[in-house]
Amino acid sequence: MASSLNRSIRRECLTGARLAVVLACGALLAGCAGPAALPEARYDLGPAPQATTASGSTPVVKVLDVTAPATLASDKLTYRLSYADAQQTASYANSHWSATPPELLTQRLRNVLSERGTVLTGSDGVRAPVLRVDLSQFEQIFDSQTQSHGAVTARATLTQGGKVIAQRTFVANAPARSTDAAGGAQALAAASDDLVAQISAWLAAQPLVAAQ
Repeated sequence: MASSLNRSIRRECLTGARLAVVLACGALLAGCAGPAALPEARYDLGPAPQATTASGSTPVVKVLDVTAPATLASDKLTYRLSYADAQQTASYANSHWSATPPELLTQRLRNVLSERGTVLTGSDGVRAPVLRVDLSQFEQIFDSQTQSHGAVTARATLTQGGKVIAQRTFVANAPARSTDAAGGAQALAAASDDLVAQISAWLAAQPLVAAQ
């Protein structure tokens, strides 16, 4: 009798252990719902686009570090399921940027503008026009379960001698090739290049005094 009872208890323990494993696996799968999860990966904006003669030249300008709200001051790759709840954002667990979006955009902006004119930083002592860019949006937006795009929004302010010369908000969007982190990174890189090109063209059209 005792032997039979022990065997029954052992069977119940094994069944309980299997159930715990099943429940744990189910929880892991539930955590992967939404955009497809990828192995640990780091993304940047890729190679800068080649300058074209049609882009024109830009004046000597100080390009300050791009600023952004705290929500963008991290390496998170953020997405928004606008078809489900446009007010909520989330981020991929295993996919990140190689630097924060403001840092990536600062590097891209300086690299592109330096191909069309002299670019200085805020610490340079030369008196020159100052370009400040405030980033307000940098995310992958899902319009449906099968379609998404990268969205970047920033405000550029140009000052000279402490006075505001011009100010404008720029918006750029680019479609994603896939509904995952890789697609989001690709779309945001394309949107960033579009945004930088818009700022560069706008800057080149401003009537600025040469640096002293």
